[in-house]
Amino acid sequence: MATSDPRAEPQVSDAPVLIARPGARAQALVEALEQRACRVRSLDIMQLEPCTPTPAERTLLYDLDQFAVVICTSPFAADCLSEAIEARWPQLPTGVRFLATGASTAEVLGERLGVDVAAPSRGSGSASEALLAMPELEELTHQRVLIAAGEGGRELLERTLGERGGRVARLALYRRTLHPPRDEDRRCLAAGAYRALLVTSAEQLEHLQQWCSDASRARPLVVSSARLATLAHTYRFSCVSIAGDATPASLAATVAGAQGGTPASHHDKRASDT
Repeated sequence: MATSDPRAEPQVSDAPVLIARPGARAQALVEALEQRACRVRSLDIMQLEPCTPTPAERTLLYDLDQFAVVICTSPFAADCLSEAIEARWPQLPTGVRFLATGASTAEVLGERLGVDVAAPSRGSGSASEALLAMPELEELTHQRVLIAAGEGGRELLERTLGERGGRVARLALYRRTLHPPRDEDRRCLAAGAYRALLVTSAEQLEHLQQWCSDASRARPLVVSSARLATLAHTYRFSCVSIAGDATPASLAATVAGAQGGTPASHHDKRASDT
C-alpha cells in the first residue's frame, strides 16, 4: 500500500497555527487556541501605534457632548478613546449613546469609562454589517455620529450612517504599521507548513498573500468575516472558513473545525467592501 510523502503535506497535529492579529488581543487568541491543543505562532507583522490628535480631532473630543452616538470599532480604539476622554472630561456628558462593533470592544469601553455600551451579539458575523443592523442606528436624521477608529477603513459604516441621515465625523486614534514576516515565517508560509493561517483584517491578508504559494493557498485559511473570505478568494485561497465573529473563542473553534483542510463553502457568503 502506497504511503504519502510526509514532506509533501504538513502533519496537521504538529504544524502550528499562524496568527496575524496584533497587539494585546493576540495573547487572548493564543490562549484560546492553546486550549484546543493547537500549537501557535504569531507572525508579528502588524503594530498598532496611537496617533496624536490633530487640532480638528481635539475639537471633536471637546465637543463630545454634541454627539448623539459614539461608535468604537476595536478594543485598541476603545483604550485610546477612553484615555482621550479621561484627559478632557472629568465627568462624562449625559445623553451620549456608546456603541461598539463587538463584545470585546464594548467590554473595554465599559470598564474604562463606566458606561453602558451596546454591541452586536456574539456570532453576528462581520462587525460593520452587524452593527448597522442594530435598531439604535436605523434612523439618524440630523444626529451627530462620531466613529472612533484607526486610520482608514470602515467606509461602509461611515457611508451607510450618512445615508441614514447622520452627520458623521471620524476620529483616527491609531495607525497600523506592517512589517515583513521573519525569514522562518516566510519559509513556513511559502511551504504551506502550517495547520491553518488566521487573519482578522484585509490589511493583514493583502500583506501576507505576497509570501503565499499555491501550496499555502490550498491550506486552511480562517477569517473573521464574509468580506475577508471574498477577498481571500480573489487571491486564490481555496480552503476558507469564516468565524461567527472576531472573538478568540469563535476564531479558535473555527480553526479546530478547519483542521481537515476542507473548504467551508456553506459559510462562504459574499459581502461588499468596507
